Amino acid sequence: MATTTPAGVRAHAKHGGGSPDGAPMTHRQIMEALSGLLLGMFVAILSSTIVSNALPHIIGDLGGGQSAYTWVVTASLLAMTATTPLWGKLADLYSKKALVQIALVIYVLGSMAAGLSQNPGMLIACRVVQGVGVGGLSALAQIVMAAMISPRERGRYSGYLGATFAVATVGGPLIGGVITDTDWLGWRWCFYVGVPFAILALIVLQKTLHLPVVKRDVKVDWAGAFFISAAVSLLLVWVTFAGDKYNWLSWQTYTMVAGAIVLAAIFIFVETKAAEPIIPLRLFRNRTITLSSLASLFVGVAMFTGTVFFAQYFQLARDKSPTMSGVLTIPMIGGLFVSSTVSGQVITRTGKWKAWLVCGGVLVTAGLGLLGTLRYDTDYWKTAVFMALMGLGIGMMMQNLVLSTQNQVAPGDLGSASSTVTFFRSLGGAMGVSALGAFMAHRITHYFTDGLADLSPKYQRLAAHSSSDGAIPDLAKLPRPLRTLMESSYGHAIGDVFLVAACLAFLAFVITLFIKEVPLKTQGGLAQAAAAASEEVPAVAATTAAIPAPAEEKVPGWAVASTEATPDGTATQQQHAAVATIAAPGESTPSGGVPVRGFVRGAESAPVPQAAVTLISLGGRQLGRSVAGADGSYAVDAPGTGSYVLIASADGYQPQASTIVVNEEPVSYDILLSGTSGLTGVVRATETALPVKDAMVIVTDVRGDLLATATTGEQGDFVFAELVPGSVTVAVNAVGFRPRALPVEVGGTGVTRIEVDLDSGAQIQGVVRAPHGPLADARVTLVDAAGNVVGTATTGTDGAYAFTDLNNGEYTVIATGYPPAATAVNVSGRGVDDHDITLAHPGE
Repeated sequence: MATTTPAGVRAHAKHGGGSPDGAPMTHRQIMEALSGLLLGMFVAILSSTIVSNALPHIIGDLGGGQSAYTWVVTASLLAMTATTPLWGKLADLYSKKALVQIALVIYVLGSMAAGLSQNPGMLIACRVVQGVGVGGLSALAQIVMAAMISPRERGRYSGYLGATFAVATVGGPLIGGVITDTDWLGWRWCFYVGVPFAILALIVLQKTLHLPVVKRDVKVDWAGAFFISAAVSLLLVWVTFAGDKYNWLSWQTYTMVAGAIVLAAIFIFVETKAAEPIIPLRLFRNRTITLSSLASLFVGVAMFTGTVFFAQYFQLARDKSPTMSGVLTIPMIGGLFVSSTVSGQVITRTGKWKAWLVCGGVLVTAGLGLLGTLRYDTDYWKTAVFMALMGLGIGMMMQNLVLSTQNQVAPGDLGSASSTVTFFRSLGGAMGVSALGAFMAHRITHYFTDGLADLSPKYQRLAAHSSSDGAIPDLAKLPRPLRTLMESSYGHAIGDVFLVAACLAFLAFVITLFIKEVPLKTQGGLAQAAAAASEEVPAVAATTAAIPAPAEEKVPGWAVASTEATPDGTATQQQHAAVATIAAPGESTPSGGVPVRGFVRGAESAPVPQAAVTLISLGGRQLGRSVAGADGSYAVDAPGTGSYVLIASADGYQPQASTIVVNEEPVSYDILLSGTSGLTGVVRATETALPVKDAMVIVTDVRGDLLATATTGEQGDFVFAELVPGSVTVAVNAVGFRPRALPVEVGGTGVTRIEVDLDSGAQIQGVVRAPHGPLADARVTLVDAAGNVVGTATTGTDGAYAFTDLNNGEYTVIATGYPPAATAVNVSGRGVDDHDITLAHPGE
């Protein structure tokens, strides 16, 4: 029997969700799969940071100047920026695992070639090749994590990514410094040292990363990739040379900016026509994605400014060795490590992420602003504190901006959305390094020229001779006065660079204020994609699994059946059918039917013995039944080829329905059951500790969706038999009491018990009368003993008014409409039900 899947996608259930058995991946499986990925990320980051401290020495050895210094960094960032969207789109179309391995191979080839460079031009070209590979690794790491792990849990694993980033960022400059300072190695080994790690990452990825291979009839948007690369490249060439080779306001500027705008306009036009656009423009209809991308642009400036210009500050303004230069930047990396790890863990527990973004924006802005006060003789402890603040802020913002974007998109756009944010971050870094590098060179010249006027003509002539070639200065060869002047010029100029970066970081902070916090989804991209296939499957009867899924989490194409509250009001739940399509080459069908075999598993892949497994036709007729053994194994026979529904249920678990497609050979399919938990409690009056009968108890999830309702019994007790573990809100309301709401964490197993105390809520009610009868539209104000207005009310046609949920005590009731009248009332117990007020003019 032929089967069709949405958009022509065919996925093998054997690898659904990234797990060999089709079940959601356990923590151990995720860590195994991430091991090679994190190793690849380590290689990517190492390639950028290992060069930072060695670069002044490398450029000096190859005979380059400040422009070459900037371009060695910019070339890699440019290639990474321009190719990031392409890698992201390819990840939506082809095997993510194969793409990661291709990116590693490109990186290895670029690194080997860079180590053989004979001049700055060759080094820059090789850095472009490296940047292509690094762009793939940076984008794909986020995409693969998003495919395997739900946004809610991703914070925990993003912490590991942040830790890898921190280790590579700390280790890179240290390793690069040691290599540069070691005569028998030389700076070329800065490029060779990452190659063994890349090869090891290839091997580990091959063994540990198992993702479904999605096959689609696709057309890569090569035109879009070309025009966005061309636009970005032209823009970066302009900001690099403006103010150095030509004025900011010159015909070269007008030509390049106009050309970049035209290329960008062509790119936008091409994207509107492309079947598979490299950056789907519709993503920017989402405010969170648009704002996160803009914020990432400015965060990229801050992040790359720190890693690039600190090396020059410590080596050229403070005369430190490359090794010590790496050691002195540890406070920044330590801050980044701590904040990314801690924020990831807390976000996983709480589901709240916006506060971290806003706080990160404040810290980055403050850190860079303080770094703007740097001079060549600034106390190091001050510099360390400023760097730590900057690192803390970057760690809070970098991963969480990607997280907020990934949480907004469907699985089919996960790669494009992730790479879009990474693209803007890399674009900000590339433009920031280029523009700020040119700005720094201008400021160095300015400060050096000003300081030179105070020196003797002898040193002025020497300075003119030594700086005529524009090369990076060798401080050891300069006489003391010139050396001090050069250090001062570099220190002051780099401080100015950080001051400009602080202004851009402030823009990122302002943008984060307008990002709306959306609750994090609880399914990874692969799980969402698998669920999307269920629109092709007829709806299953009421025996399907009851798995809550809030409306805002639904991916387009999900088949969702909802049930209303049961007669006793104990549940209102949304239900899903989890679908796995199994198709295989034909074999002869046994006379007794086609065997369907597998295991029923629960949390952490533990077997679920005694689970009942029933095979039914799509018309609802039972065809076979099995009871799982001690190891969770089951076996039923399908009568022949076709589509069937497997229903599994067990005590303490939510039932699960799965549609399978049977061809002519035996089918192996494992079933995952989600556990349920109970919630019980008692409602009492605070003053008397007596149970409150007939109180309404309402349970909602963190998004405000109703999960269950119940009323308390004679003893004030209530019971919810089946709730999905996690954070919920329990609200209780009863006549004569103040309503109360409290957060509750429903445990993963067993029954969670709570006690709710309600404060008495007294009331005052009555009628406002005039001589002719009840007075409508009279204004009634209630004031407490302290003179505070507790509430106001307007009478209806019957003249009635009421104030509820009051504390016991003395109150004053003021009625207006006729001449006002004020009366005192003492409230106790349940309150006063007949506080009538008569208003009349004198003589009436």
